[in-house]
Amino acid sequence: MSEFPLSTLRHSASHIMAQAVLRLYPSAKVAIGPAIENGFYYDFDVEKPFTPEELAAIEKEMKAIVKERYRIEPFDLPRDEALALMKDQPYKLELIRDLPEGAAIHFYKQGDFTDLCAGPHVDHTGRVKAFKLLSATGAYWRGDSNRPMLCRIYGTAFDTKEELAAHLEALEEAKKRDHNRLGRELDYFTTSDYIGQGLPLLLPKGARVIQLLQRFVEDEEQRRGYLLTKTPFMAKRELYKLSGHWDHYREGMFILGDPEDDKNEVFALRPMTCPFQFQAYLARPRSYRDLPMRLNETSTLFRNEASGEMHGLIRVRQFTISEGHIACTPEQLETEFADCLSLAAFMLKAVGLDGDVSYRFSKWDPANREKYIGAPEQWDAVQTRMKAILDNTGLAYTEADGEAAFYGPKLDIQIRNVHGKEDTLITIQIDFQLAERFSMEYTDRDGQKKFPYVIHRTSIGCYERTLALLIEKYAGALPAWLAPTQVIVLPITERQHDYARTVYDQLRDAGFRAELDERNEKIGYKIREAQNQKIPYMLVLGDREAEAGQVAARGRKVGDLGAMPLEDFSTLLSAQVAARALDN
Repeated sequence: MSEFPLSTLRHSASHIMAQAVLRLYPSAKVAIGPAIENGFYYDFDVEKPFTPEELAAIEKEMKAIVKERYRIEPFDLPRDEALALMKDQPYKLELIRDLPEGAAIHFYKQGDFTDLCAGPHVDHTGRVKAFKLLSATGAYWRGDSNRPMLCRIYGTAFDTKEELAAHLEALEEAKKRDHNRLGRELDYFTTSDYIGQGLPLLLPKGARVIQLLQRFVEDEEQRRGYLLTKTPFMAKRELYKLSGHWDHYREGMFILGDPEDDKNEVFALRPMTCPFQFQAYLARPRSYRDLPMRLNETSTLFRNEASGEMHGLIRVRQFTISEGHIACTPEQLETEFADCLSLAAFMLKAVGLDGDVSYRFSKWDPANREKYIGAPEQWDAVQTRMKAILDNTGLAYTEADGEAAFYGPKLDIQIRNVHGKEDTLITIQIDFQLAERFSMEYTDRDGQKKFPYVIHRTSIGCYERTLALLIEKYAGALPAWLAPTQVIVLPITERQHDYARTVYDQLRDAGFRAELDERNEKIGYKIREAQNQKIPYMLVLGDREAEAGQVAARGRKVGDLGAMPLEDFSTLLSAQVAARALDN
């Protein structure tokens, strides 16, 4: 165990990397180089991006710096001297000028390298022994797309070489499971420069899995008392002004027309469905007998994500979500919220993601009130009630200030992809404000007009993101109930083609997603290819099977299952599908 925290070791590794870059590329301009969750990075302004060969050279120079065991020494300078010291580094000059007048300006020096830095660091470069540079990518200065594009080098460091080797092995496994690679290799989705970034095309396999999930979700929601709606993909800006999205979310919307044009109609593609379903609620007067009213919709949404944020199917500009809104009385709020949580847990368990999620109670930030609507006392009251609801469920959760929706607090169900990046998969939100904005009244038992609470929720979240996570979790080998192809029929020679066609037709008639491979290829090749395509079952048909009216079944995980009547295999597969078995 090192005497220094791992974050400190990694921070020092980033400085060693910057020192190595400046030795090899003296004209480079340095920006920032922090430690991050799984390693470190440093941003550089260079003439061209670093190649893998150049990263190897930088890593070699880092090892030389480590061997030189330079002392890493802190010191402070007044502003004028700090600016003079960094006169050739424009990004450092900007950072110094942004510091408050009179603030201490900290530096660290190691050998021929000095960096503006608050620390902390290890005591000498020889402490950093187990490190690896991983990749180079582009990053805007200060995350602003209007600022220069820099070259960011990512690396990682550990206390021991054994820990580093284990981490690098895990990274290799993550690369194998990365849906952005595996999903393309298995023909789940593709992209086109002519269509645009963040707009993936679902190929037949991906479209089939999402269709299966949508049908499953809609059927389950109907069973739980939801009423299905189908609402437009766009609306006039007046709808979004009423809901508050125009003031609080406009930068994330695709607007059709000039948003400053007050003379003509301006439309926007919907970033969420709530104001549309509110109009469904308002279609006629409501009473307490109508509540709770549970409206659901398989909603296609559009959000103008920044180019640097988009990734495969996980973060896109057009996506489909299992969206729903519940209007309920104050007395019904806790039961309805708990039922939403129960539905989300049911869905997560069905697809096998229940053990991979964490729960976050996302609250408002009273120090940043312009992000939200409503009075502080309203937020405090609703958040207190939501905390009580969560505690009554026995759910283990963390709390996060500043992560609430602009209209109310929420429970975020969080999940990480294979690279460790965390995203929200499912949300359940309590809205105590928009019903009043939309005049969504109901007549209560006492004859008085009142406003309901509204719960905004998803049951399985964004279908594209869910598909990406399933591809990564199962390394493309989806459970039989979700697999786009459940079984493939493999005749050994042309003599079995007629029998193979009969078996294939019977499987399709029974409702299975089947394929038939009649190519003139050796059976070993066909089996390997079916295995590589992650198909759950293969039915091999030779002369013996054709004569006996049987099939030789193979599972992609267990191999040979032996010969059996087709009816027995159908029973086996039907049972797995009915049980939504996660392991074939």
